[in-house]
Amino acid sequence: MKLITSLLGIAALSFATSALAQEESPSVAPEEKASTTVQDTVTPTPSATATSEESPAAKKKETAAATSPSPAASPAAEKPAKKMSVEAALKDNENSWEAAVGKHDMATVESMLANDFVGVSSKGKVENRRALLKEMKGDKDTYSSTKNEKVDVHMYGGGVAVVVGTALEKGTGKDGKAFDRTFRFTDTWLDRNGKWQCVASEDMLVSQK
Repeated sequence: MKLITSLLGIAALSFATSALAQEESPSVAPEEKASTTVQDTVTPTPSATATSEESPAAKKKETAAATSPSPAASPAAEKPAKKMSVEAALKDNENSWEAAVGKHDMATVESMLANDFVGVSSKGKVENRRALLKEMKGDKDTYSSTKNEKVDVHMYGGGVAVVVGTALEKGTGKDGKAFDRTFRFTDTWLDRNGKWQCVASEDMLVSQK
């Protein structure tokens, strides 16, 4: 009986010692185990790779944008407007004059005549500026067409020009009869302070139908 009691005491002592040893042995924390599985190398994301190395398509767009000229730098945008030549300006004056005859537009003709103008009408009458404008004001014809043909400009120095041409006029007279007239004219122009003025003129009626 004493022997059994001694064996039971020894077994109990051994169990208690084993339990105490297990409690004193340190356990590994979950965080420490997890930390051993983390990799130090970070895999680059697609966005980071794109910034470090651009695609060929992106480089091509940048090259095209850098080499293409802007609209403001194009030669057509920088080219100034071409100034009308003296010959073209005088022809334009003569055409405006003849068109004004058909419209009874005295103001246009008056702006072209010099104050010291002198001319010879198709009827052989010598006229100054005022007389020519008076004759134009008293014109009762109705014009269907007035135009110039074969207009030539002859320059004499930098500020003198003689213009020779043909004027064709069609319409109806105050008597109701149709007319078709052809005139030859010679006009002398002077450049005065940058403005061309007619100082002399002669008209000749060469045909009438």
